[in-house]
Amino acid sequence: MGQAPQASFTAMPPVRPISLLALASALAATTFAPAAIAATPEESAPVTSTPTTASASAIKPPVAEKRPHTYTVHGITVEDPYDWLYDKSYPTVDDKDVLDHLKAENAYFEAQMEGQKALTEALFAEMRARIKEDDSTVPQKDGDYLYWSEFEEGAQYRKHYRKAVAGGEAELLIDENALAEGQEYFRLGAASISQNGRFLAYATDTSGGERYTARIKDLTTGEHLPDVIENLRGDLVWVKNDTAIVYGPSTEEWRTLEAKMHVIGTPVSEDVTLYKEEDQSFGVGTGLSAQEDWLIIATGDNETSEVRLVPANDPTAAPILVKPRKKGVEYGADVRDGELWVWTNDDHINFRLAKAKLEAPGEWQTVIPGSDDFYLTGFDLFKGFFVTEGRLNGLDQIQLRQYGDPAKVTPISFPEPSFTAGLSNNPEYDMQVLRLSYQSMVTPGTIYDYDVKTGGLTTLKTQEIPSGYDPSLYVSERLTITARDGTQVPVSVLMRKDRAEILKKAGIEGPGPLHLYAYGAYGYAIPPGFSTSRLSLVDRGFAYAIAHIRGGDDLGRRWYLQGKLFERTNTFNDFVDAGRGLIAKGYTAEGKVTASGGSAGGELMGAVINQDPAQYGAVVAHVPFVDVVGTMLNEKLPLTPGEWQEWGNPILDKAAFAYMLSYSPYDQVTAKAYPPLLVTAGLNDPRVTYWEPAKWVAKLREVKTDDNLLLLKTNMGAGHGGQSGRWNSLKETAEEFAFILWQMGMAPKSEGE
Repeated sequence: MGQAPQASFTAMPPVRPISLLALASALAATTFAPAAIAATPEESAPVTSTPTTASASAIKPPVAEKRPHTYTVHGITVEDPYDWLYDKSYPTVDDKDVLDHLKAENAYFEAQMEGQKALTEALFAEMRARIKEDDSTVPQKDGDYLYWSEFEEGAQYRKHYRKAVAGGEAELLIDENALAEGQEYFRLGAASISQNGRFLAYATDTSGGERYTARIKDLTTGEHLPDVIENLRGDLVWVKNDTAIVYGPSTEEWRTLEAKMHVIGTPVSEDVTLYKEEDQSFGVGTGLSAQEDWLIIATGDNETSEVRLVPANDPTAAPILVKPRKKGVEYGADVRDGELWVWTNDDHINFRLAKAKLEAPGEWQTVIPGSDDFYLTGFDLFKGFFVTEGRLNGLDQIQLRQYGDPAKVTPISFPEPSFTAGLSNNPEYDMQVLRLSYQSMVTPGTIYDYDVKTGGLTTLKTQEIPSGYDPSLYVSERLTITARDGTQVPVSVLMRKDRAEILKKAGIEGPGPLHLYAYGAYGYAIPPGFSTSRLSLVDRGFAYAIAHIRGGDDLGRRWYLQGKLFERTNTFNDFVDAGRGLIAKGYTAEGKVTASGGSAGGELMGAVINQDPAQYGAVVAHVPFVDVVGTMLNEKLPLTPGEWQEWGNPILDKAAFAYMLSYSPYDQVTAKAYPPLLVTAGLNDPRVTYWEPAKWVAKLREVKTDDNLLLLKTNMGAGHGGQSGRWNSLKETAEEFAFILWQMGMAPKSEGE
């Protein structure tokens, strides 16, 4: 339960090939990963909290009733008196007792945060002032059109446009604001323009449950076709000369086990299944090859892949199976000029790039061998060259290579010691100028054009910060902390150069506060990128650190494997040790570390406060995956079968059950002092179900020995990613930071204090 990035777009070309993990692994296996990983959170006694208003002091923390419930697995009996918070009619949640309890927790949250309303509004105002309200993406050519999107001043959502390259007026494709009107929640998912440019297929979610509804707009008339596809997940891919789209329907259990084709103008009931997966732990995804002549159908879980190819103009033809699945072998595929290209970990943990003939698709010949130093994360095929992406010493690499001499590398270099960079929107096969994206913890997001022939970089757009930003005031460092087993864990740190003066003016003696953020699961590396909201802590004297802990793939695939299954606790230990190492180096002090994480990163928060609660002055856990054992035992839940490869299968494996039980944050809550804690949940969340944080908070309230503040906020009309809309989302970040500053004694005093 983590947070895999959710579908979105800035322009709407036909679907480009999936040449990295996208289909072979991440897309094919929908994880308990985050719907949106935010760029920010994002024994001295911990700071105790006191109510600051009459309303806060009048309302008591909700106490959940304990109802006897036990279960026995592998001869081990576990008591779970808060199991009743799991409404067994889920995904419908209509149990009055459950809803009443969540509402009581929300009322308590509101009452306690009432005294911080002015601070929250002030934080929100300064965060909003750093965002260019009437912003737009850089237009990108795809075929006969330029595509881009815009925010209007004050708007929560984007408008998407195109304009003919030959000239003419801009054409509004989608107004997300109009679609979101009257909805408590809105998210635009997959969107794709037909290759002839006439039709737009797009999908929307209005509950946060990530079950999308797809519609088709005729761009010549502006009218919608009668075709409506419900309960959709994944991409929308145009095939059969733009007469049909391929999509992934959701099962009742929120799994994508099919690739189906809908012929425009026919009943959805007549849609054809192109492929159906029988393994409930696998997921199916689709995309087009580099030249858009092959439909790629991929299936996989978190460690195994299988790919099929069918002609895009004849998608019901007999598929070509690239290579049968083999446990532990991941691969992704693309096709160029009738030749198959394959990215795989079959003979090296850090992946290699290979080629094969379509007549013998499983006979892979190495093009670029696997490397202990260079972690190959993907590739993109273009007409005159190809690009490999990866990491070297944990830093992103973009490499141009020639088909005639693939061993010769033309790297695209960047000046800073720590950064994140990659290919941006490059929709055409015949590209002479590549669109790149770049940022660091100090440098705002920058879009470049890279001239393939000359090697010249042209800056197209740098993130504008209307309220002002001077990068010379900040310093970014990349250090390593020695974990308890001797492993060197990288940590990226951002601070003000005048931090000491800021802290002195604030009356803070000794080392200042430090916010530590991490994720640590599914091989997702948290990039050392830029965040405007993060500045609200840093400008107040915080150091902000990202711990690149095991469980992510920051330092290669082995780094990921060392944080999963029976090595999962390395992730938690790395985070605790990173904080302790930063304390030892003088960046902060015990009790002055604040921390946050979401989903699998929320599990991380639960585990580290069980292990070393005295380290933290305040912790925020967003949609935390804390009931690891209970969820992994429940194969009826949407994602559980696909997650056993990540966490272990406690149903069949006694050792896996015992190991999970030893670190599951909910099961390991004990009678001791915990730091102040803010927990969030989403009632419609299909990834981390609402009852996990609800049960965890209930148990903490029962057994913890401190008087520190414990808050639970459940979004009753949203899912895994919290509220939708850029301002609603930003307001939640402001609430989070207000809580942290308050608990660290850095909030302005309220009346009566």
